[in-house]
Amino acid sequence: MVQSSVLGFPRMGKLRDLKKATESYWSGKTSRDELLAEGKRLRLEHWKIQKAAGVDIIPSNDFAFYDQVLDHIQLFGVVPERYSKYNLHALDEYFAMGRGLQKEGVDVPSLEMVKWFDSNYHYVKPTLQDNQVFKLAAEPKPVVQFLEAKEAGVVTRPVILGPVSFLTLGKADRGQSVDPISKLNELLPLYEELLAKLKAAGAEDVQIDEPVLVFDLPAKSKAAFKPAYEKLGNLGDKAPRLTLATYFGDIVHNIDVLPSLQNLYGIHVDLVRNPEQLDTVVGALGPKQVLSAGVVDGRNIWKTNFKAAIEKVELAIQKLGKERVIVATSSSLLHVPHTLESEKKLDAEIRDWFSFAVEKLSEVVVIAKAVTEGPAAVKEQLQANAESVQSRASSKRTNDPAVKARQDGVTPEMHNRKSPFATRIAEQKKSIKLPLFPTTTIGSFPQTKEIRVQRNKFTKGEITAQEYEKFIEQEIAEVVKIQEELDLDVLVHGEPERNDMVQYFGERLTGYVFTTHAWVQSYGSRCVRPPIIVGDISRPAPMTVKESKYAVSISKKPMKGMLTGPITCLRWSFPRDDVHQSVQAQQLALALRDEVVDLEAAGVKVIQVDEPALREGLPLRSGSEREKYIKWAVEAFRLSTAGVTDVTQIHSHFCYSEFQDFFHAIAALDTDVLSIENSKSDAKLLKVFVDEKFLAHIGPGVFDIHSPRVPSQQEITDRISEMLQFLTPEQLWINPDCGLKTRGWTETKASLTNMVNAAKHFRKQHAQ
Repeated sequence: MVQSSVLGFPRMGKLRDLKKATESYWSGKTSRDELLAEGKRLRLEHWKIQKAAGVDIIPSNDFAFYDQVLDHIQLFGVVPERYSKYNLHALDEYFAMGRGLQKEGVDVPSLEMVKWFDSNYHYVKPTLQDNQVFKLAAEPKPVVQFLEAKEAGVVTRPVILGPVSFLTLGKADRGQSVDPISKLNELLPLYEELLAKLKAAGAEDVQIDEPVLVFDLPAKSKAAFKPAYEKLGNLGDKAPRLTLATYFGDIVHNIDVLPSLQNLYGIHVDLVRNPEQLDTVVGALGPKQVLSAGVVDGRNIWKTNFKAAIEKVELAIQKLGKERVIVATSSSLLHVPHTLESEKKLDAEIRDWFSFAVEKLSEVVVIAKAVTEGPAAVKEQLQANAESVQSRASSKRTNDPAVKARQDGVTPEMHNRKSPFATRIAEQKKSIKLPLFPTTTIGSFPQTKEIRVQRNKFTKGEITAQEYEKFIEQEIAEVVKIQEELDLDVLVHGEPERNDMVQYFGERLTGYVFTTHAWVQSYGSRCVRPPIIVGDISRPAPMTVKESKYAVSISKKPMKGMLTGPITCLRWSFPRDDVHQSVQAQQLALALRDEVVDLEAAGVKVIQVDEPALREGLPLRSGSEREKYIKWAVEAFRLSTAGVTDVTQIHSHFCYSEFQDFFHAIAALDTDVLSIENSKSDAKLLKVFVDEKFLAHIGPGVFDIHSPRVPSQQEITDRISEMLQFLTPEQLWINPDCGLKTRGWTETKASLTNMVNAAKHFRKQHAQ
């Protein structure tokens, strides 16, 4: 029989229960024991949901209070001394690494956090020392959670991150020179010990994730698979059977690694993202090895096309036989919402096109049953699925002839500003008149409880539009006043009217639909509710002009208009899978172009079009696909911003500083000012701006907004000094890493005060 399998399940709970519990613990409202109990309750609930759905292979150790990679950092004792020296409780040490800690004599920033491959999920980077010593936790979390499930009557397959991926995704700590992969031989004994403990606990199977196999791997990492899995695959009765899982891409370019993995029980591949790899992978399997076929999409919310998925699985069965094939999700379901059952307000026609995590459980079960017992065994499910797929394909709600006609009229000239940067910046200096080291923020300010309450009242119809608009104006006025008191140079209106940087725009565009409870974890307790693109996109009316125009009217300082760029709107939505993403990006760009032009007409001299997801969309491997993406992504951004005059200053913002292999794309955007998240990265990364003779102005972030910790003025001064080794005073802007939406006002004001004072220190130092 063909078994069904899930690689991982969302952690937050149906109503974001984990978010509420962790934030309550961080604020001191609930105890550690209460948080741990809530975590256990959620794990048990999720295991039982999967068992009730009929899933054969259910994961454990996919739950994390903050991040699964951070779990492994603590599991293997990769805890820098700056955290361990305080002798904190393990849970508090864990959170200190994830989000920083500044309390009762403890003052540590968080570890670096970056995007998990090309998803919007963030992981904490393993950070190694030159003299790194690994140590397995006394009560290993994978064992503890396996036993929890076992006690509840659920047999699970523990999930662990493989040693090669753990080290490849890591980095040397600041001031250290260790190459993490060189520590493989020292780490492997801990994996052997962990697997032995899992076997002793009763685990028969373990899923060991090695997602870095979809990368163009460094030679050392690629070579590490052979010694690692010859050792782990030859443990015999001392360890459970191992299924190595890859996802988010194909492994054909690393297929020569598979012979060294043939002692493993099975290999999982993502056949949603890259179905064409099936034949190559099957041909490289060992004579008894099992294929886990990822045919149910773990990254998007569209209902699986059963006919297409079954055809893929049957191709594998023809070559391997039913006993050597498992039907699985393409990746963990961490990246999709919990359940469609919570969406009571969705239009019935559109709702029928979707499938969330709970619904995807049934999909893997139905596909497995169809290929095991034949289509007649699931006739009703197959018929309903076919009708749903056909309904979406033929719906008039997906196609707008006017949008397509406008796209046909796009010309190459529409992607170019009127003058080169040198001409523009000269005009902007005359008009905007900023000092050296100008200070600004990235856009959003704290979204207080009162803002959320008033927004909720307006949504429910408890207050009128006029009452809500008056409240928003009051909030904008207060935020502008605070910025003036802080003496920032370029102000923002604070975005009190915005629920989310993508959802807000999607609600004002045609082609989008929205959910009420479809939350997805982004990092830690931070959840987002991605809008869903179901049809062609256009802008019926201005989206941000009223608020920006009001902000301009109440201050003499320059005011930034704030927009989310076309690629981020695309990447942070659930996109259509029936139209290429480049088409959707161009539609978004045209809508934003209209908004940019309208903001300029309203007197907004500085306009920021954020693209934090631009690098996230970069194909994971170098080559033609990556260059194709860069071409259409850059064109979309330029199309959205090129309609203004030279005097209007265009800013953009990017998350994370891993941009060396992507730099030509950033330069091609032709922005006037670029801000980047940089506070947790080595300032040496800025050297690329020097090497590539980047002329535009740059604002590397000087403090981490993901943490409640307040950086001192001296700390910020030190960061700026490092930056000035690579950037000129005329080029450098001073700003936080990202928006301040999730921070409290007390820490926000303190951090910005220190930031402004640090900028003034350098302004005085460089005064002529």
